[in-house]
Amino acid sequence: MQDKLNEIEKAALESLAAVGDPAAVEAWRVTHLGRSSELMGVFSSLGKLSKEERPVVGAAANRVKVALEAALEEKAAAVKNAALAKSLAEEKLDVTLPGRAKNIGRLHPSTQQLRRVLAILAEMGFQVFTSREVETDDMNFQMLNFPLHHPARDMQDTFFVEAENRGDNPILMRTHTSPGQIHAMRKFAATNPSDPPPIRIALPGMCFRYEQITARSEVQFNQVEGLAVGKNITFADLKGTIADFVRRMFGEGARLRFRASYFPFTEPSAEVDVECFVCGGKGCQVCKNSGWLEILGCGMVHPNVLMNGGYDPKVYSGFAWGMGPERQLMLRNKVGDIRYFWGNDVRFLEQF
Repeated sequence: MQDKLNEIEKAALESLAAVGDPAAVEAWRVTHLGRSSELMGVFSSLGKLSKEERPVVGAAANRVKVALEAALEEKAAAVKNAALAKSLAEEKLDVTLPGRAKNIGRLHPSTQQLRRVLAILAEMGFQVFTSREVETDDMNFQMLNFPLHHPARDMQDTFFVEAENRGDNPILMRTHTSPGQIHAMRKFAATNPSDPPPIRIALPGMCFRYEQITARSEVQFNQVEGLAVGKNITFADLKGTIADFVRRMFGEGARLRFRASYFPFTEPSAEVDVECFVCGGKGCQVCKNSGWLEILGCGMVHPNVLMNGGYDPKVYSGFAWGMGPERQLMLRNKVGDIRYFWGNDVRFLEQF
């Protein structure tokens, strides 16, 4: 058995000398030190030997095992060092090359514009108030003076959520941020029902409408609602606020106009246009060849809406508006198609 162990050791060391890469080193280990190797077979046969032979053969087998493991470790280190030396010699690294710049992301242009709008309104004393995007028909329409089957609802076809037994109060994706007016007024009125505090808030958020997608309309869009409620608030306060906002947003030379309009939740109502910056007032597809681009709708809060919010219309009055940040961004940057904002084209987004 001693002669067999010497032969195993000699053959293993001779084959190890010819090994030259990491894969061959691993193959050698499996062949000569693995469970199925001849050396491990000697350990398995120790039980068949006599009591006198067993310790002698076991000690000799352990000596061979230790010797082979030491030789393997030395060979593996030599192969690794040789591979490293070869890599350094063949794969030279030019440390004088400039490093690769990291592509750092930034805010979406719609988010940038939304924050710009809210920053201006904050300077004017408006506090941000957020409300949910999933609403009930009652809050989205009925509390805002849109009775059931009111024709004005046709302009705000929306996405409804499947829910059973809702009757005339289905669940839907809000079509405007105006439901936030009711939420806000009720929250503030609850603090002192007999004498509710004044309100001056901005309500930002995403809205959804089932519309034809064109250069100036999308099925989803951001909106910022403004609401001021208090005693002795007049339409003059509304015009002054809007005019000041337009000057802060578009510059002192920006031209604007008020046009009489109709909204169920305000009376009287108006739409505000700014001269089209894309065509300079000459007419284009963005402004429908009118030279003007609507940026918001506004008006004095309807008495029914005030009452639904917990404010006595005989004592309190207020004004409200709703504006689209993407529409304003188109004006500021002469963007000809609102669909660019949701197309996820990096070439467009990287310009902001």
